[in-house]
Amino acid sequence: MPQLTAFDAPLVGRERELTRLTGLLERARAGEARALVIAGDAGVGKSRLLGEAAGRATAEGMTVFTGQCVDLGDVGLPYLPFTEILRALAADGRFAEALAAHPAVDRLLGLGSGVGPADSGAERMSFFEDLAALLADLGAVAPLLLVIEDLHWADQSTRDLLRFLLSRAVLQRPATGGAPTHRLAIFATYRSDDLHRRHPLRPLLAELVRLPGVERLELAPLPDDEVSRLVQVLHGADGAPLPEATVRSIVERAEGNAFYAEELLAAAADGGALPSGLADVLLIRLEQLSGIAQQVLRTAAVAGRRVEHDLLSAAADLPDAELDSALREAIGHQLLISGDRDTYTFRHALIREAVYEDLLPGERVRLHGVFAKLLDGGGRSGETAAERAHHAQASHDLPGALTASLEAADHAQAVGAPAEELRHVEAALDLFRSVEPAQRPEGLREVPLTLRASGAAARAGEAHRAVGLTRDALARLGSDSDAELAARVRYTLAGNLIRTEHMTDAFRYSSEALSLIPADPPSRTWVWAAATHVLAANQVGDLETAQRVGLQALAVAEQLGVADAQADLIISVGFRTKSNRRTPEGRQQIEHARELARGAGNAGIELRALFNLAIGSYEAGELEPCLRWLEEGRDRARSLGLISSPYSLEMRYLQLLVLYTSGRWDDCLAAAEADTERLPAAGGFVVGPALYVAAARGLADTVERARSLLALPFDWMAALVGHVVLIDHAAQREGAEATVAALRTAIVALTEDADTEGSDANVRLASLALAAVADAAVEARLTGDAPAAARWSGEAAELTALARRSAERGVFSDEPQGPEGQAWLLRAEAELARAEGVPAAALWEKAVAAFAGLGDVYERARCERRLAEALLGEDRRDEAAAVVVAARTTAVGLGAAPLLADVDALIRRGRLGDAAAPDREAVLTARERDVLALLARGRTNRQIGEELYISGKTASVHVSNILAKLHAASRTEAVSVAYREGLIEQQPQAGS
Repeated sequence: MPQLTAFDAPLVGRERELTRLTGLLERARAGEARALVIAGDAGVGKSRLLGEAAGRATAEGMTVFTGQCVDLGDVGLPYLPFTEILRALAADGRFAEALAAHPAVDRLLGLGSGVGPADSGAERMSFFEDLAALLADLGAVAPLLLVIEDLHWADQSTRDLLRFLLSRAVLQRPATGGAPTHRLAIFATYRSDDLHRRHPLRPLLAELVRLPGVERLELAPLPDDEVSRLVQVLHGADGAPLPEATVRSIVERAEGNAFYAEELLAAAADGGALPSGLADVLLIRLEQLSGIAQQVLRTAAVAGRRVEHDLLSAAADLPDAELDSALREAIGHQLLISGDRDTYTFRHALIREAVYEDLLPGERVRLHGVFAKLLDGGGRSGETAAERAHHAQASHDLPGALTASLEAADHAQAVGAPAEELRHVEAALDLFRSVEPAQRPEGLREVPLTLRASGAAARAGEAHRAVGLTRDALARLGSDSDAELAARVRYTLAGNLIRTEHMTDAFRYSSEALSLIPADPPSRTWVWAAATHVLAANQVGDLETAQRVGLQALAVAEQLGVADAQADLIISVGFRTKSNRRTPEGRQQIEHARELARGAGNAGIELRALFNLAIGSYEAGELEPCLRWLEEGRDRARSLGLISSPYSLEMRYLQLLVLYTSGRWDDCLAAAEADTERLPAAGGFVVGPALYVAAARGLADTVERARSLLALPFDWMAALVGHVVLIDHAAQREGAEATVAALRTAIVALTEDADTEGSDANVRLASLALAAVADAAVEARLTGDAPAAARWSGEAAELTALARRSAERGVFSDEPQGPEGQAWLLRAEAELARAEGVPAAALWEKAVAAFAGLGDVYERARCERRLAEALLGEDRRDEAAAVVVAARTTAVGLGAAPLLADVDALIRRGRLGDAAAPDREAVLTARERDVLALLARGRTNRQIGEELYISGKTASVHVSNILAKLHAASRTEAVSVAYREGLIEQQPQAGS
C-alpha cells in the first residue's frame, strides 16, 4: 500500500491549536466576527491545521472559501486571494442575490491583467466598502470562513484590503459597543521564516495584532514524541513498523517540522539521504543572498549547526566589514540566528545539511582542513577535540583524527560522559588500522584500546555492547601477548558476562584469568582476577570457592594497598557471613568498603556499595533507610555521569520498588514516567514496579507490557518483572492450569537462560501460583470432585516444597533468605493449608504480620483478604469483619480495583453487612477527582495536563486508573458512572 501523505493522515499533535481555532469558529457562527493570523515556519503544519479546521467548519454548517497568495516576485496580481474567493462565491448559487446587490465587486471578478479594481483613491475606497458590505450580507445567508494562505507573498493591494476589512469594516465594533455582529471568520497564514527585517508584511502584522478582533497564533515545531507518532501514522499504510533507529533519525533531523518529516520518511528507503526536492526548496533561500553571503553560509555549514564568530571569521578570511554585512544578510533572511557568546546557529538543521551537501567535494575537504587547523591552535584541546577529530577525518587527515579522537575520549571520561567516551574510543578503533604504526600515538595498542571501549560501554549501560567489545579484544590477543593482558581481557569479559546474566561463561573466563596469573608474587592483576572470580562463583552457586578465594584475595588486596579491590571483596565476601548486608554489622562493613572505593576513585565499586547498603535495608524491611541510601546513591551517580551504569539502574529500580511496596503508587508511576525517556536499551527493567502497579490496578495493557519485556534481549531483572506479572495475572484471571504453566515457563527462563542453578525469586513465584492452585482445590472439594481436589492439593504441596527450598537456602548464600523471602514462604504455607482444606487462619495471620513488617501494604492487604475468608470459615465473624475493613481500606487507597472487587465479593458472600460498604468517592484520589471533572467536560489528555500542570502522559495514567477503579470500559462510561454515583455534578446545559 502507498505511504500516506500528511493531508491523508489524521492530524497529529495539534489538539490545543485546533481547539483554539474551533472555538473562534464557534464564536463566528454565533455572530461574533473573528480573525486569526497563523505564523510558522514553512512546513510546520499551518495548511494541515487549517485544513482540519475548515473540515470541521464545513461539518458545522459554515461555508469555507480559500484564497492563495502566490510568489510572483515584484510583479504581482492585485487582490489575487480575494479574486479566488469571489470566483468561488460566484459559482455558489446561494450567494447570487447578495453578489448582484454589490456591483462594485464585478470589476474584480473580471480581472486578469493585473489592473486594479479602481483608478482613483475614492473609487478604491468605494470598492473596499462594497466588498465589506458584501461579506456582511453573505454571512446572513450562511456563516463564512475565509482562508488566505501565504500572506508573506501578498501584494500591496491585498495587504491594504485586508487592513481595511480587519481594522475598519467587518471586525469593527458597533456604535453601541459589544462585538461585531457578522457571521464571519478570517484565517490567514504566513511563513515567519520568510519575514526578513524589511519585509513589507511586518508593518501590517504589527498593526493587525493590536486590533481587538484579531488574534495571532505562533505554530511552534511539533514535540519529538508527536513527530515520532506522525511518522508512524504516515508509514502505517505500508504495514510493517519502521525500525526505531529510522524513526529516531527522522525525528532528530526534522526538528518538529511536519513537512520535513514527511519528506525524510519518503527518502528513508533510499538510505535516508536528504531528498533532492527538499534540498532544492531549502537552497532557494540561499540563492537569494549575495555571493559573499552565500560563501560565508557555506563556510559556516562546514563548521556544523553552530559556529563561533571568531572561528568563522578566521575560516572565511574576509575583511570584517564584508563578513559583518554577509552575516547580517543571512540573519535577515532567517537562515542564521545570532546566539549567546558570539555564536551563529542555522535556523534549522536541514538548511545546514542542504548547504553542506551542495558544496563541491574539493571545497568541502579544504574547508574541513581549515577548521581542523584553526581548532588545533585554539588552546582548548579537550573541549575542541571532538570537533577536531571530525574535521581531521573529513579532510582525510587520519593520524590527526586518531589523536583527536583519543583526546575527545579523555575529555569525555574526565567530565563523566561514558556514552560519549565510548563513541570516541570506537572512532579511534575504526581509525587504528588505517593509520601507519609510526603515525599512531606512542604506546597505543589495539587490545587495551578495545578494553577501554568495553569499560565505557559498561558504564554507559550498554552491557551487551561491552560483552561484544571484550570478545573482540579476546579474539585479537596474539600468541605472543603477555599473560597479564590475557588475564585482564578474560576477567573483564567475565565481569561483563555477569551483567548480561551469562554466569556459566563468566565463571569459565574468570577461572581462566586466575589460572594465567600466579598468586605469588602478589599482584594487582591477580587481585582483580580473583575479585571477579568471587563474583562469578557466587552467581553459579560455588560458595566454597567464593569464600576461599575471596578471603585470600582480600588479604592480598590489603597487603598491596589496592583499596578499590579491597572494597569490592568486602562486599562479595560479606554475602557468605552471618553479618551480611541485612544486618547492621554487615552494612557497617559495606560503608567502610564505600569509603575505600571513593578514596581510590573507583566510581563503579562506590555505586555497588551504595546499592548494597540500600538493598540490605530493603531486605531487612527498613524502607526509609533504604530510600535515604538510594537518594544518596542516585545523586552520586548523577554527579559522576553514571546514571546509566549497572548499579545506578539497579538503584533506580529499587527506588520504584520501595515506592510500590510502601503503597506510594502514584509516586511510583510518576518516577517511572520520568525515567522512561532516559533509559538505555538495557534498562527496561527499571520501570518494572510501575508495571506491578498497573497489574494491581487491573489496567488493560498490563499483560501486553509484560510480554514486551520478555521479548527484549534477555535480562534477568526484566524477565523477573515480566514473569511475576504474567503469573499473577494468570492466577487471578486464567485458572490453575494456565498459572502452573506460566510458573514452569518462568522457572526455566530465570534459571537456564541466566546460567544459574536456581533463583531466590522462586519463593515469590511459587507463592503467587499457589493462589490459583488453592482456588482449584477448594472448588473441586465444593463440587465433590475428589480426584481433582487430590490432584490440586498435590500440586500445591510440590509448589510449597519449591518455595521452601528457595527461602531456606538462597542461591548466593548458605543462609536462609531474609524477611521478604520468609514472608512469601509464610504465604505459600497458608495457601497450602487452604488447598488441603485445613484451618489456615493462624498461618494467614503470620503472613499478614510478615508483610506488615516489611511495609508491603498491598501484599499485606491481599493476605488480610484471605485471613478474613479463613476467619469466616472458622465462624469468627467479628474478627473477619475487622480484618476485611482493613483490607478494603487499603484497596481503596491504592486504587487496586481487582482486590477491591474480591473484598466486596467476600463481604457480600460472608454477609458481613455494613462492615465495609463500598464508597466510590473514597476510591478516587484527590487528583483523580480533578481529572474526572475535566473528563466530564470533554477534555483530552493533553488539555487535562495543561489545566492541572502535569504532563499528558501523567494525565493518561490518571485516566486509566479512573477507568479501572470505576470498572468503566471507556471515558464516556466513566463519566456516566461518576454522574450516576454522585462523584461529580451534572454540568448545566448551554442557555439554561
